[in-house]
Amino acid sequence: MTQLQDEREVALNPFLISDPTKEDAQTLRERMQEQGYLFFRGLISVPQIRETRTEILKACAAQGWLQSSTDLEEGIAAPGVVHTEPEPDYMTVYSQVLRGQAFNTLSHDPGLLAVLRSLFEEEPLPHARNIARIIFPQNTAYTTPSHQDYLHIQGTETTYTAWIPLGGCPRELGSLVVLPGSHRAGVYPVHRALGAGGAGIDTDTLPYAWTGSDFQEGDMVLFHSLTVHKALPNLSPDRLRLSVDFRYQPLSHPVAPSSLQPHYARQTWDEIYADWTSTRYQYYWRDLPIRTAGEDPRVVAVRQAAFGTPQAVPTEEKIKETMSS
Repeated sequence: MTQLQDEREVALNPFLISDPTKEDAQTLRERMQEQGYLFFRGLISVPQIRETRTEILKACAAQGWLQSSTDLEEGIAAPGVVHTEPEPDYMTVYSQVLRGQAFNTLSHDPGLLAVLRSLFEEEPLPHARNIARIIFPQNTAYTTPSHQDYLHIQGTETTYTAWIPLGGCPRELGSLVVLPGSHRAGVYPVHRALGAGGAGIDTDTLPYAWTGSDFQEGDMVLFHSLTVHKALPNLSPDRLRLSVDFRYQPLSHPVAPSSLQPHYARQTWDEIYADWTSTRYQYYWRDLPIRTAGEDPRVVAVRQAAFGTPQAVPTEEKIKETMSS
C-alpha cells in the first residue's frame, strides 16, 4: 500500500468533543492530561475566521495563485500553480500574510482565551509567532509529516497549539489528526522529512491510533506540545487548504525567545504592524512578566542524532537536497 493509499484508506477514530459550556474546567484539564488534545465545535468566532480567510486569499489572488474566473472565497487554485513553503514565491505571499491584522488578531479570540485561562488556571501567554499554512491541492509529497511541536517551540512543555482551519475542512481537504496519549512518552527521535517543519516521527510501532474528524467553520483542535500529530494530504482537485497555528502557555512558565519573534524572523514587528489600523495587539507581551528559557538538552540530542547538528532543524531546501542526492 502506498503512502497516499494509506492516507485515503486508514480508519480514523473520531475526536472526542469537548464543550466548555457543559463541562467544567477540571474535566477538560483531566481530558487534556489523558488524551493530549481537546476538540471543540464552534468555539472560534466565525466572522473573525472569515475576515482572516479573505485577507489571506486576497494576498494569494494578487500573486496569481487563484483561478480568476472563480469566487475569491472559494479558494480555487489556478490550474498548474503550486507553491510550497519556504520556496521564494511562497514566501513573497507569506510575508504579506504575516503582516495581516486580521490574522494576528484571530490569535486573541475571546472564546479561545477563556478556555485556556481555565485550563492553565492562570493567564495564558499567546505566542507572538503566529503561523499560517496555505496548502495546494494534490501536492501530497509536501504534506506535513508526523511530528511534535515541542521540537520547534521548546520553552515549556505546557504549550498548547490551537489548529484552526479557515473555513470548513473535511478530511479530503487535509485536516489535522493526532495520536491521543502520545504526549506522555517524552521527546521522540526524528528523521528528515519533506513538508512543514522538516522533521518526521516514525509512528508505525507506537501504541496509539490516529484520531480526527471533519472540521466545520469555527471548530478547533487544541493539543499539547508533545502530542504527535500530522496533516492529511489535500486530495481536493483544486481547493487551497488554509489554516492557522496559534500557540499558548501559562504566563508564569518560561518561554523560548523565538516564540516572541515573527515566523521565520524575516521581518521586524514594526514592518508587520506598518499598515494596521489598531494598536490593540501590537507588542502586547512587552509589559508582561515574562521569563525566557534556554535550549532543552533532549531536543539538542534529537537534532544531533537526526541532522548531525545540535542547532535548529535544517531548512526544507537543505532537506530536499539531501533526500534527492
